[in-house]
Amino acid sequence: MAAVYVSNLVINTGATFEQTFTLEDSESAALLDLTGYSVKSTMRKHPTSKAKIVFDASIPNPTTGVIKVGLTSTASAGIKGGRYVYDILVTDTANTVTRVVEGSVMVRAGVTTHGW
Repeated sequence: MAAVYVSNLVINTGATFEQTFTLEDSESAALLDLTGYSVKSTMRKHPTSKAKIVFDASIPNPTTGVIKVGLTSTASAGIKGGRYVYDILVTDTANTVTRVVEGSVMVRAGVTTHGW
């Protein structure tokens, strides 16, 4: 798991957001077995910003290498429009932490509010 996958995201404020990633072993291209792993993901205005938005992050089926991150519509409604950066970290059974995905996030402010 040496390579970090770069993927840029678009989040619309006030809308539910969900993105899945399928991780593969960088040498064999086989699906990465994430059994026993944990995952976390945050986004910030810039890498050293103290303020952060925490994604809901999960591993829905560990043997398929799939990681899912998301935000509820309520959570995304509180984000100011603009550009951000994010990453996804996994921790294996030996407590080794690895960054597996990173990129930028474009947050697009909406006009219509939820709860009409």
